[in-house]
Amino acid sequence: MPLSGKQRRYLRGLGHRLEPIVQLGKQGLTEGITAAVDAALQEHELVKVRVGTECPDDRHDVAERLAPTVKGEIAQVLGRTLLVWRKRLKDSKIQLPKEA
Repeated sequence: MPLSGKQRRYLRGLGHRLEPIVQLGKQGLTEGITAAVDAALQEHELVKVRVGTECPDDRHDVAERLAPTVKGEIAQVLGRTLLVWRKRLKDSKIQLPKEA
């Protein structure tokens, strides 16, 4: 289920203070990066991913490929930073606002 505008705003507010956990380098989006993002989402639910300047892939292309691979949602693409969210099945800390 895609995120609504209200839910994206809420996640952006939560993600504002976060530091990037995973960084893409000159190799681009690899299986190792995908596994690292997946592990970070299991631990944190909401993570920032930094797309380095030497990354050969476009940041929007990375977001489109990364989200379905990790079964998450892209809450924001700002500059070279992606904000990725995936709800934990057990013990979820983030409760998204309901649709109006």
